[in-house]
Amino acid sequence: MSDSNIASSFEAFFHGWLMRQRCHLDELLSAQQQLPDGDSIRGLINRVLCHYGQYYEEKSKVAQNNIILAFSPPWFTSLERMFLWVGGFKPGMAFEVVSTALEGELSEEQKHRLSQIQQETKLKERELNDELAKFHESVAAPPLVEMARSHGKMCLGGATLDSQSNISVPSTLKVKLENLVIRADGLRRNTALKVVQVLKPSQAVTFFVAVAELQLRVRAWGLEKDGLSGG
Repeated sequence: MSDSNIASSFEAFFHGWLMRQRCHLDELLSAQQQLPDGDSIRGLINRVLCHYGQYYEEKSKVAQNNIILAFSPPWFTSLERMFLWVGGFKPGMAFEVVSTALEGELSEEQKHRLSQIQQETKLKERELNDELAKFHESVAAPPLVEMARSHGKMCLGGATLDSQSNISVPSTLKVKLENLVIRADGLRRNTALKVVQVLKPSQAVTFFVAVAELQLRVRAWGLEKDGLSGG
């Protein structure tokens, strides 16, 4: 499948995923108001977690076909791409959302457990940052995202970025970058799961409302910005 077909296929999936995201947000907002029984809330939380899991599963297929698309996805707005870290949002953002959305609602024990998870997450983020920096040094080229923006495409199985480029890359490029994205996605998912496990069901609903509203708001702002700039 060509790069354009891969991007178009995921973009179609992503648009559908966002529609389902808005439906889940409506359900979450309704749950906040109606305070349904525990089983109903847990079922909703599980559906939301599965929804995010589906996104990562589909994105992994894109990375396997063309890893460069994971680092500079054309289906995102320019504003959304500004928030990317190793192919997605930075895991530590989850703690910022929790502290803002649940200010004054967390017990001391919850704060302590979340602080421990946050420190563990920071350590793993730093490890991935260091590995990505070493990769940049090993290929003796500009940072990966800049390469993607400058050259538009990347021949992952060959020796050069494209026919117009003299920048050579090692044959193991694809495997190394795929591994970084897989580990970063794993950290994103595991961090979110650990955070949810610390929260009460009603708090988890509030957390997911804040996450969805932030994502949809950033996308709306990005679409407006790109529309005004012609991007």
